[in-house]
Amino acid sequence: MVIKLSVLRSDFIGVYLRVAEDIVFAPPSIEDESLEALVKELGVTPILTLVNQTNLVGSLTTINSNGMILPVSYDTDMIPEIPGNRNILFLKEKINAIGNDIVTNDHGAMVHKGFTQSAVKKIEDALGVEVVKGLIGEVKTVGSVSVVTSKGMIVTPDTTEEERKELSAFFKVPVKDATANFGSMYVGSSVVANSKGVVVGNSSTPIEIGRIDDALS
Repeated sequence: MVIKLSVLRSDFIGVYLRVAEDIVFAPPSIEDESLEALVKELGVTPILTLVNQTNLVGSLTTINSNGMILPVSYDTDMIPEIPGNRNILFLKEKINAIGNDIVTNDHGAMVHKGFTQSAVKKIEDALGVEVVKGLIGEVKTVGSVSVVTSKGMIVTPDTTEEERKELSAFFKVPVKDATANFGSMYVGSSVVANSKGVVVGNSSTPIEIGRIDDALS
């Protein structure tokens, strides 16, 4: 099932939300009705937090079943209780929009080509998966143009068939191209999902929703 939603009056919900199988990280100012819809659709426990004193929780974090990565500047006194005995990495890098620059599931992670090898090793240890540097559709901010779960992956339409095959082999899920929010290629900023449900930005069209549903549900 797919539902449409806005968060903080924005249809780019992936900027504000970070979703895993069991939890959703969201800003404290999220609308009550939006949070209730997320919890119901995705079957998750909500954790409300700011990251670097901003609402940009999705853009600045990433998570899988093994670990979570936060910017090194995150206020550790504010860190909430995170279920699942996950590793927590506070990553110190010039590239700090972690959610935009890393895409991961429990099989692998692809990261911005600008990350240092030291950072790649730390990410690998935290997430417990193989990590590769790469591009998706010639875009360096791989997390902004893709969404991956344990069921499937969507990527910007600018990816080639060969790229989609390579991504499918690496993440071990089917991969399809899609847009959201009335033609945006930035599906990572427009869609959040886990194996139990999919939430898309409110501007997404029926055709887009059908394609996203087919890929991720």
